[in-house]
Formats: sequence, C-alpha cells, structure tokens
Amino acid sequence: MEFFTLVKSRRSVRKYKTEPVSKENILKLLDCANWAPSASNRQPWEFLVVSGAWIKRLSESYRDIVEKFTSNVKIKNIGNIASNKAFLRFASDYGSAPVVVVVLVKKHSDPKEAKADLESASAAMENFVLAAANLGLGTCWMTGPLYDENGLHDILSIQDDKEIVAVTPLGYPEDTPKPVPRKDPNLEKKIIWLE
Repeated sequence: MEFFTLVKSRRSVRKYKTEPVSKENILKLLDCANWAPSASNRQPWEFLVVSGAWIKRLSESYRDIVEKFTSNVKIKNIGNIASNKAFLRFASDYGSAPVVVVVLVKKHSDPKEAKADLESASAAMENFVLAAANLGLGTCWMTGPLYDENGLHDILSIQDDKEIVAVTPLGYPEDTPKPVPRKDPNLEKKIIWLE
C-alpha cells in the first residue's frame, strides 16, 4: 500500500477474527519494528509474543482495570453505557485477538536515558502497527493494561529490570472502525513556523 494512504488508513482494531497469524508474518512485523530509529542506535526494545492461555491471563488483569475505570465514569447517556459494555468485552479477551505483543525496555535510573529508550521503543511500535496494517492485520496500541504493570510483570515473568512500553493485540480485523476526525485537521494550531 502507498505509504501516505497506509498511515491514514491504519485503525485501532478492537474486534478480531480468531484466525491465527503465521509466525512468518509476526517475524516480518518484528523485523520492521527492529529497523526503527533509536537514540544513539541503542535499539533498546524487546518483544514478548503472547498467545493461547497467556492471553486469558493478561485479559483477567485488563478486565479488572476496565471494570474499575468504567464504574468510576459518570454515565450521561445510553451511548456511554454501550461504549462501556464494548470496552469490557474488548478487555475480557483483547478482542479475541490470537496474539498479543508486549514491548519492553530496560529500566534506567537516569530520566534522560529512560525517556530516550521510551521514545525509541515507541518508534519501533509505530513501525510494527504500520507494517501490520500493510499486511491486512489489525492492532491497537494500548497503555491501559499498564495500570497493572506489576501484575503483568508477574503474569509474564518479566524481569524486574525491564519495563513495559506498550501492548497490542494482533490479528485479522473482524471489523474496521471508521476514521476518527483529526483535531486541527488543517494543522493551523499544531504547527508553529519559526522562519
């Protein structure tokens, strides 16, 4: 797909077919992620590829987070009730995705190094989600599960010297959301030209 079209057509998918994603395609995506730019070319990212019963364990943690969140939200109309139910369904099994990918970096005591590695891993994640869209696969860049990062560390046996940057389900979309309008679509407020 032409790159500019790809960027504008990628969506955050929350409903997946149960059809498996081949290991070959997962490796293609991770290879694209691995080619991301990184601070001082440190390439600090690591990836956990989670499937099977492990997703159920991740989902239990995420569902607890979403239940707490939605119970604290003031519901103003029936649309929000439907949204909350859909959110809970998604959280209960990561939208039925057959794979979940977790992006990790090493923890740093130096905030500048920590920020550089977070930015680098975010670039890798962006490469991953764009490459997935190019193969007709869906993703949903998630940080919500990190509200229970300690729990995820326990579930996935992540070493104490690592932190989670992001989580994404991966699979073939059951449906593709409509585009969400851009805030400031003409970039009149988001760009400052210094000439």
